[in-house]
Amino acid sequence: MRSRDGNHTFSLTIFSIVFLLSSLALNAGEYLISYRYQVHNAVLSNDSLAISKSMRPCIGELSSQITLPASDTKNLKEIVDANKEVFIDFIHSLGLHVEHRQKNSARSSDSTTTLTLKTTCFKVDFNDTFVRISALK
Repeated sequence: MRSRDGNHTFSLTIFSIVFLLSSLALNAGEYLISYRYQVHNAVLSNDSLAISKSMRPCIGELSSQITLPASDTKNLKEIVDANKEVFIDFIHSLGLHVEHRQKNSARSSDSTTTLTLKTTCFKVDFNDTFVRISALK
C-alpha cells in the first residue's frame, strides 16, 4: 500500500529485516572451545576447559548440537560450568584425540592417558531460557 510520502510497505520491510538481523547478531556468537583431560597413574592430573569468543568468523556446517538451560547470564563460561557434566558428555560424543603412554620397569609402572578436543568452533545462540550450542565441522 502506498502513502503520500512514498512506498511505506517497502520501508517497513527494510526496517524489519535490519531489526531481525541485528537481534540475531546480538543473541548469537561463535566461540572457540578446547578441552583436555589427563590421567596419570589412575589419578586425574589435569581437567581443563577453555572457552573464548572467536575473533574471526568460523567457516563450516553445523553438525551436532546441545541445548543447556540458561539463567539470567549471557556468559557462556558460567552456563557451561553450571552444566559441566552434560557439556563434557556432549564433547565426548564429538570425538576426542586419545593418547596413551606407558612405561614399565622391573619395579614400577608409569602410565599417562590424555583425552583432547582440539580447538573447535561452536555457534552459540542465546535465548531467554536456554542456550543452543552447535559444533561446526
